[in-house]
Amino acid sequence: MDFNENNATEAVLNSFARIEDKRLKQIMNSIITHLHQVVKEVEPTEEEWMKAIMFLTKTGQKCDDRRQEFILLSDVLGVSMLLDAINNRKSNEETETTVLGPFHAPSVKINNGDNIAKTVSGENCIVSGKITDVNNQPVSGASIEVWQSGPDGLYDVQKGDDIVDLRATLETLEDGSYMFRTVKPQYYPIPVDGPVGDLLQNLDRHPFRPAHIHFMVKSKGYKDLVTHVFIDGDKYLESDTVFAVKKSLIRKLEHGIDDESKEKCLLLNFDIVMEKE
Repeated sequence: MDFNENNATEAVLNSFARIEDKRLKQIMNSIITHLHQVVKEVEPTEEEWMKAIMFLTKTGQKCDDRRQEFILLSDVLGVSMLLDAINNRKSNEETETTVLGPFHAPSVKINNGDNIAKTVSGENCIVSGKITDVNNQPVSGASIEVWQSGPDGLYDVQKGDDIVDLRATLETLEDGSYMFRTVKPQYYPIPVDGPVGDLLQNLDRHPFRPAHIHFMVKSKGYKDLVTHVFIDGDKYLESDTVFAVKKSLIRKLEHGIDDESKEKCLLLNFDIVMEKE
């Protein structure tokens, strides 16, 4: 039959009739149905459609082993957090999840108490807490991977060298506790030197994320947890450009003394409750 705007969607859906993978068929049927509906509703010109194709092309070209521009695009469109919410519905008081972000990378193993700030300077901060289950039983030997940007707003992988800084992996002690030294996290802009930055500018949106530290916690018998701890009082808590802030993840910074150096420092406590598999 002739392919036209009235039967276009039906024709493409019919071409999927022989797909044996039921999940793939469900996904493709939904994508085509909604994509065609957008085209019919918006009626883009051929020039506009080519701009969209070139935008996606440039997004792919910006990706490398240190940067994932498509994850960044997913983040700023709220898709990452929507996907996170759907896949991580909590049933009790488990710690809430949030986005992985585009700057996760392999890290070095450290001991409890070590400093993860190797080459940057800032306000000294001790981060500590306890990992438990919903019954307040300690989770010992849990792997905790942490990473953050520096006071300059950059992650180590953005600096174009091989230095691993402000990221590390440590394990909880027998009582489920953990502790590491670092510098105070700062709010920062996501990278705006690519197509996602251009998109934000065209949408009249700022690129900033509130100050936070990433956590990835893993332990046998528990679901892997990807989350952040956010700093109370940050100016971008209400307008995180990737929509990742959750009230339960906000903590206050306290003032204290580092027992090792005897110097003043900031204290950040972040207890985590794991969910059973």
